[in-house]
Amino acid sequence: MLIMKSGFIDDRPRPLAETVDIKAGEAGAINVLSGQLLKITALGDGAVASLFGFSLNDPKVWLSVHHTRVFSNSYLLGTGMRMVSNVRRPIMVLGKDTVRQHDLLLPGSTSAWLADNGYVGQQGCIDSLQAVLSSLDMQVPKIPDPINLFMHTRLHRDGRIEPLPNQTRSGDSIICRVISDTLFVVSACCTGIAGNDRPAPLQLAVAEDLPSFTRSPLRAQ
Repeated sequence: MLIMKSGFIDDRPRPLAETVDIKAGEAGAINVLSGQLLKITALGDGAVASLFGFSLNDPKVWLSVHHTRVFSNSYLLGTGMRMVSNVRRPIMVLGKDTVRQHDLLLPGSTSAWLADNGYVGQQGCIDSLQAVLSSLDMQVPKIPDPINLFMHTRLHRDGRIEPLPNQTRSGDSIICRVISDTLFVVSACCTGIAGNDRPAPLQLAVAEDLPSFTRSPLRAQ
């Protein structure tokens, strides 16, 4: 990809993050630069990907599910929708999507909450995020709520949020165009939400263009 800088074309190759495989019950991180594509793939039936993002330039700027809802005036995540930061600047745009059911309403789980609700020994999404940030020696001022990709829920007129049986299948995926340099952390931990509470492995991949993904098939787990 050619990048314009100060009036001239910069055709130097840009860093491209290696593919990251995330085991069920764990989380993983990947750096994605502006203009690159991020693909998140379910490697098992029933997968949920709890997505967090932090600016590589300023950790006080993060992917905000709350601002995304307000910015788009919608609680549904659809193709072409911009996911924005806590300062209401676009971070990524949803492109290809084989699932078309995602949650923008529910918070991330914690290990303590899971244990209290019968999921003994399971690591929560928030705890897995904190572990990844700690391993990267990254300090953030706030732990935001995630965008729960592949999670199936329904909002009723009376305000009830109803969990629906997860229909995600191995190989389902989304592809987003990233607009600003971002560290993404994705958790494959138990959500504690009925019908969406079977952790399954995930894969994160980055490319400069769509054909690059087709040239890089999924690795066997």
